[in-house]
Amino acid sequence: MTDQPQHGGYLRESASVEVMSYPTGQALTEDITSRDKPLILKGLISDWPVVEAGLSSPDDLFAYLSRFDRGAIVPVSVGSPELDGRIFYNDQFNASNVDHGNSRLSEVLRRVADAANEERGPLIYLASVGVDDVLPGFRDENDVPFGDLNPLASIWVGSRTRIAAHNDLPLNLACVAAGKRRFTLFPPDQTANLYVGPFEVTPAGRPISLVDFVDPDFETFPRFADALDNAIVADLEPGDALFIPSMWWHHVEAQSGFNILVNYWWRTVPAYLGTPQDVLNHAMMTIRDLPPAEREIWRDIFNHYVFDADEETASHIPEHAQGLLAPINGETARRTRSYLLSRLNR
Repeated sequence: MTDQPQHGGYLRESASVEVMSYPTGQALTEDITSRDKPLILKGLISDWPVVEAGLSSPDDLFAYLSRFDRGAIVPVSVGSPELDGRIFYNDQFNASNVDHGNSRLSEVLRRVADAANEERGPLIYLASVGVDDVLPGFRDENDVPFGDLNPLASIWVGSRTRIAAHNDLPLNLACVAAGKRRFTLFPPDQTANLYVGPFEVTPAGRPISLVDFVDPDFETFPRFADALDNAIVADLEPGDALFIPSMWWHHVEAQSGFNILVNYWWRTVPAYLGTPQDVLNHAMMTIRDLPPAEREIWRDIFNHYVFDADEETASHIPEHAQGLLAPINGETARRTRSYLLSRLNR
């Protein structure tokens, strides 16, 4: 265990994420992308020109990014300094605590650069837009090679912000292009200890932990202490990257006045398989509120056909007649999706 800086009156002691030096410009290998635990790739993007510009000054960073600006209109969130950078819910839990709008990218960049040196400036946040859409040509000078993979590349720009713990289905390579960031990560099995909020209304599209990591309320959220026992922390400098496996919870603190993150998302399974989140949502509607005995029946059925399924599950059925019980391919997925739609629309 290593001591971490004090936040909100309590000392968080958490293990650190494993660190590896990785050659810049080298495609990520499968031993990296198949990991089941986070990994810091120290200095992975240290040769990016945008990193050099960010280390120079906010104005130099603004000038560098402006080279690629073609007048894109982007979504932006803004909030008062009193929020202390925390993007969360309003008091009624029916919307975010920040204001949302659209602006020219150049205006967002200028506002962040101007406020970068303020000790307690406004919250300004541009979240996850396609790099190629808003900064065409940027990746010609600033990119990570992925070999045969074709990840989705996004960019995040903002002032000092705190993003509540959430998880993502895709694999994630988060590259710190400017500013410093702290990721506090938890294994997927810590969901119950993170006190996750609503599914339908979320500040950023994914359910989030309701715990304020800077000032946690252990009376309201007592199991969060257990979550902290399982936390690992990644403190990232400009030029570093963090690999986050699928469904790991991560709380993100952008700690500098002008922060830029470029991240790459990808999955290793075909797109036609869809997303397990849809299954979870439907299962909550159809299974969760069944009588306990019936729910246990379906637990056994799911184990048999899904979680414990192997080559023996359908071996007693002729191969040509196995249908959905056989390994899924594109045609099976299309037929199944059509069948499900017909059932859901009844």
